[in-house]
Amino acid sequence: MTRAEVSIGKEKIMRIIDKIYIDGAFVTPHGEEMFDLFNPATGQVIGKVQLGDQEDARRAIAAAKRAFVSFAQTSKEERIAMLHRLRDAVLAHADALTEATIEEYGGPVSRAVWATRYAADCFLNAAKTLEHYDFVRRIGTADVTMESLGVVGLITPWNNDYGFICNKLATAIAAGCTAVIKPSEMSATQTLVLTQALYEARLPAGVFNIVTGRGDVVGAELTSHPDVAKISFTGSTAVGKGILRAGAETMKRVTLELGGKSPTLVLDDADLKEAVAHAVTAGFLNSGQACVAGTRILVPEARLAEFLTLLKATVEQIKVGDPRDPSTAIGPMVSEKQYDRVQRYIRLGIDEGATLVTGGPGRPEGLNGGYFTKPTVFAAVTNDMTIAREEIFGPVLCVLSYRDENEAIAIANDTVYGLQAYVLSSDIEHARAAAARIVSGRVLINGVHNEPLAPFGGFKQSGIGREYGVFGLEAYLEPKSVIGPAA
Repeated sequence: MTRAEVSIGKEKIMRIIDKIYIDGAFVTPHGEEMFDLFNPATGQVIGKVQLGDQEDARRAIAAAKRAFVSFAQTSKEERIAMLHRLRDAVLAHADALTEATIEEYGGPVSRAVWATRYAADCFLNAAKTLEHYDFVRRIGTADVTMESLGVVGLITPWNNDYGFICNKLATAIAAGCTAVIKPSEMSATQTLVLTQALYEARLPAGVFNIVTGRGDVVGAELTSHPDVAKISFTGSTAVGKGILRAGAETMKRVTLELGGKSPTLVLDDADLKEAVAHAVTAGFLNSGQACVAGTRILVPEARLAEFLTLLKATVEQIKVGDPRDPSTAIGPMVSEKQYDRVQRYIRLGIDEGATLVTGGPGRPEGLNGGYFTKPTVFAAVTNDMTIAREEIFGPVLCVLSYRDENEAIAIANDTVYGLQAYVLSSDIEHARAAAARIVSGRVLINGVHNEPLAPFGGFKQSGIGREYGVFGLEAYLEPKSVIGPAA
């Protein structure tokens, strides 16, 4: 499935990934472009991937279209069995997936282990949803049938490669759709390990196809091709808008899970020690490279000084460094480009007049290589500053103060985003009342929680549609009404 060029001596193997997965087989791409793969903890090239092109995307779409004819007719029980096989296959490759995440993404080992379990459980959760889902309902004089949409294009980002692939693929399979997956070219090693696992689940040929390539090549073909009925995309808001425009030409259904600038609202009755711990966890999720990271922390003016003292002490104890070290909480940024992006925002925060509480430009002390960033906290941030408006996608927190709760809610909602929010309080009813006023697809109270059967997605420019559970499943289905006497 891959070939490798081995260097002499103690140097590591240079990995060459030169296969994609179409119609149940590993095949050589038609595309010829080679793309460098990096270890972000060292900045060194660890391999190359041969990228697919438009022709590869068309071949994959054709395979999925052929497979859909029979796959859409499979029973619920058959699909549930497939989902369980897929889960077992991913778990069987857990160690290899974890290793690939550490090496290619720089994810701390604790995060990498979690990500593997999450990916496997996506198939289990889809099976649970499918088990209790009724595809046919009698509504008045109509029989309403939820029918599979067809071929779906699944476009995934680099910050949780196989987690996003497994979640989208699990839902597509549960719905009876066939899929063409376009993962990030930056995650080719992780994708390869996952593809090998999925292959071992023995699904019919063409049900899923994986073409690693550039978004403006393979992704663009999926978005414009008339045989693709739906696009599910996770990534930036800017790219999501382009997909929405391009897909409109063929009236594609879309699910877009886009950017965020999540508020963490510390209410005036919060236990500050606990609040700081929760805020740091939410803010530095996935080394800050998370669309749901709580990067705008809203604190009552009267408690601001105490909060900042605790926050500074907590952040300065966070271990940044070797992702293989179990004590590491923040790994490197995924690439030099992402490192430069985060550094630009840190300098911009200083230039805009925010107060640097801790962190700042450059690498942490003792880390001279790799794409490591100092965990950074800004205070005296106003909500019109760029660092409070734009998604940084790195370990940078902005602390804003508020006079009363009405102002806090106004600040929390004063954003083009609305993906996730956090509320911290010692009074659950108080927290729930505040959560009800925040415009966000999810609001988490007193911690970082997940409910994989509840809908996930954003308000405003954080996206369109929902994933997970019944809401996610129905995004891959189309209702058909047959009206007349009951049979």
